[in-house]
Amino acid sequence: MTRHFEQLLGDLRATLLRMGSLVDEQVELGVKALVTSDLALAQHVMERDRKVDEFDNRIDQLCVSILATTQPVAMDLRLLMASLKINGELERIGDIAVNLAERAKPLQPHQEFVRRAGIEEMALAARAMVKDAIDAFVNNDASLARHVLESDDRVDSLDAAMFNRMIAEMRESPATIDPAAHIMMISRHVERLADHATNIAEDVIFLVKAKVIKHHAGDEQSLTG
Repeated sequence: MTRHFEQLLGDLRATLLRMGSLVDEQVELGVKALVTSDLALAQHVMERDRKVDEFDNRIDQLCVSILATTQPVAMDLRLLMASLKINGELERIGDIAVNLAERAKPLQPHQEFVRRAGIEEMALAARAMVKDAIDAFVNNDASLARHVLESDDRVDSLDAAMFNRMIAEMRESPATIDPAAHIMMISRHVERLADHATNIAEDVIFLVKAKVIKHHAGDEQSLTG
């Protein structure tokens, strides 16, 4: 491996880590803006999304450049393949952070309802999955990646429970229909956060173990077998 190739791979990993850090913070701030009805913070999250898009484009260009000018094999090739996929997942997570921030304004008159709904608990659980998935990539930690996969069931359960609770709220009081509908949409966004974290975790296992995992934590296929 040439020194130039090593530098390119180092730049790629460093750029992905910076994007991951930005996206994780976007999720944190998006959730905070939502539960505190902080419209200025929500606007900040929306404006910073262009930085996420800039990272997305930069990482795609880096991957294409490396593939076009080198002949990576083994783990280096897996790093490029995983980086392209992880980049896409991070960009989508950034979009979800914006979606959460956008709900702050219509829910501002219903802050007590938002607090009582318990959406923050679910959002924090999904954000923890995102953070762990990024950390698993940073440290090439397949065990932590598997923990992320196992955590997805909890968020799915919270999403189902939230849906049922909001339906009950709407039936009990028509005045809650508007905020409850927003909470149901937020719950679905949060569930997608967990799905994207799970996808990143699968990519980390592919990178570290050369095993493909699809849809279920127990379904593994070795690239060599």
